[in-house]
Amino acid sequence: MKVKQKSTVDTKTKIENFCAWLEEKKARDLVAFELGEMNNVAEGVIVAGATSLRHGQGLADFALEMATENTYEFLHMDGYQNGRWIRLECKDGLVNIFQPAQPARDRRDDPYQQGARGPGERAEPF
Repeated sequence: MKVKQKSTVDTKTKIENFCAWLEEKKARDLVAFELGEMNNVAEGVIVAGATSLRHGQGLADFALEMATENTYEFLHMDGYQNGRWIRLECKDGLVNIFQPAQPARDRRDDPYQQGARGPGERAEPF
């Protein structure tokens, strides 16, 4: 029976490694927090941006591959299929990969949203 190896790397080094891996794959707006003992959920949190669904999934795949290669204990992944928010949960840290927000519809081009033309004027009905 194969014995599973565990990493002896401290949290700060893990955070630095995850950030380097995500930067290597062109993650955007990368932010990392070392929480230490302040939080019961994680000792470190990383937030990264992706440019598209496939980019986000690629970032998650690469981070998971590198974590496995370095014997970091991976627990769970959420949001991979949807891709708007992918969360990788490791033993002592979280990696969050977000898609940029979709722009709101421009109301000037919306035929169903007619507003007043000026002060005191009413919009014309259809």
